[in-house]
Amino acid sequence: MLLGTFTPKLDEKGRLILPAKFRGRLAGGLVMTRGQDRCLFLLPMDEFSRIYEQVRSAPVTSQQARDYLRMFLSSASDEVPDKQGRVSIPGPLREYAGLGRDVVVIGVGTRVEVWDADTWAAYSEEKEAGYAEIAETISDLGF
Repeated sequence: MLLGTFTPKLDEKGRLILPAKFRGRLAGGLVMTRGQDRCLFLLPMDEFSRIYEQVRSAPVTSQQARDYLRMFLSSASDEVPDKQGRVSIPGPLREYAGLGRDVVVIGVGTRVEVWDADTWAAYSEEKEAGYAEIAETISDLGF
């Protein structure tokens, strides 16, 4: 499981050094794509395939499924970390997420998210206030 929060820096070529805890899970390759809330998703290949198959199995008449696949796949980039555990983040994805040199990398179970450090700070501060309420809501779902 991918867990934790890390604060690496992007180098001048837009490369990210993956946290050591994530390298084993991502060593065989990953798909990097646009996430929600202006972050990037780094998905192990098997997780990417699972999500793709799930959305692809929706009827072609589903506008939501078509829209989601277009957004999800049009910005996707498959990457294999180099020997130092680095991956290049393509310019359009860096632009989408507003990534500067300072980033935050978080493990969210089955995926990794990459955030601009300031965007993550604002997001987590905003969500912290409602964290207890969110816990209450998801407990109603059986968690």
